[in-house]
Amino acid sequence: MKSVEQHIRDVLDLVEPLEPIDLDLLRAHGAVLAEPVASGVALPPFDNSSMDGYAVTADDLAGASAEEPVRLPVVADIPAGDVAATAVRRGHCARIMTGAPLPRGADAVVPVEWTDGGLATVAVDRPVRPGNAIRRAGEDVEKGVTVLQRGARLGAGELAVLAAVGRGSVPVHPRPRVVVLSTGAELVEPGSPIGPGQIWESNSYMLTAAALDEGCSAFRRGFVGDDPATVMETIEDALVEADVVLTTGGVSMGAYDVVKEVLSRLGTVRFDKVAMQPGMPQGAGTVGDSATPILTLPGNPVSSYVSFQLFVRPVLRRLRGLSPDPLPAVHARLTSPVPHSPKGRRSYLRSVLEYDGAGGPTPYTARIATRQGSHQLSALAETNALAVVPEAVTELAEGSVVEVLQLPAAP
Repeated sequence: MKSVEQHIRDVLDLVEPLEPIDLDLLRAHGAVLAEPVASGVALPPFDNSSMDGYAVTADDLAGASAEEPVRLPVVADIPAGDVAATAVRRGHCARIMTGAPLPRGADAVVPVEWTDGGLATVAVDRPVRPGNAIRRAGEDVEKGVTVLQRGARLGAGELAVLAAVGRGSVPVHPRPRVVVLSTGAELVEPGSPIGPGQIWESNSYMLTAAALDEGCSAFRRGFVGDDPATVMETIEDALVEADVVLTTGGVSMGAYDVVKEVLSRLGTVRFDKVAMQPGMPQGAGTVGDSATPILTLPGNPVSSYVSFQLFVRPVLRRLRGLSPDPLPAVHARLTSPVPHSPKGRRSYLRSVLEYDGAGGPTPYTARIATRQGSHQLSALAETNALAVVPEAVTELAEGSVVEVLQLPAAP
């Protein structure tokens, strides 16, 4: 059987980062920056007041106290956005608002709380140090400094920085368009009644949501039956709106595994057994004249979910322009034994990872879920990690230390 690492390499070979496009700031939210951004200006661009108060010369207030306040004539009002060239002479001051430019001759700002709030003259009841309450030009960002590196994911803070340095748009790798479809004649749309031998379809909802969680634009095409012509037609239709296609179901060895039957004819999709549990049957390749990547995942819900996290997630990260890093991992102590794991296959056991603060090299514990069947979907909602049992290990005692992969938290 094929190793997990080899299959990861194979699926990553199918994709490159999507070509950058220029988007305005709000449309770029959540995308990945395609090139570094340097500031063409200093931030702030001029010396300005950090609070409402009075712009003064600090030496004028030496010796000021509550008992003997210093009184200064107010020669100007300077609001934020003021463009007049204001100057303050020794022995005078100007009333100034937060963000307003510091007038020439002033070297400090006295907060209004230190004064009587006068308009024509003001009484100041304490001394002030030079530079008090002044934001100096360039103290945040100097002109020419790189403010965001290539590969930065653009969230609220990043968009604020881009706007502050005057960028109205930026080149980004667009969100990958992921089309998801399930196969199976037994599937019924949730909300509809079911009959004998039927189940409500859940995989496409799960995979579409997982792709959305990874910052993609995801489209659920629902499910198709087991007719080969219909499956192929549905896949071909999906290529128009897809950067990658995900299918679930129909990739094993059964007589009605229609995805494998249809795509095997193309010669561009390879089907393998990967040495893992759950999720052994996997397929990957390209379809259509555009050579759109397609990843075919098993139909059992847990197998499909684990396959997404191990194989699809790195693909989507590379398409977005990010490093295709695996799930973050820690080492944890098992709170119960693992009585059996199939030899020659790597097991990924749904677990609850907790930090117990015990100290030492493994301050985490992993509680293995009792329901580990690849069809037992309910445990997914109760767990936050996958405990890894290596291929050569067939059982583990309570207290054994294992690698544990941390699953993405719900947004």
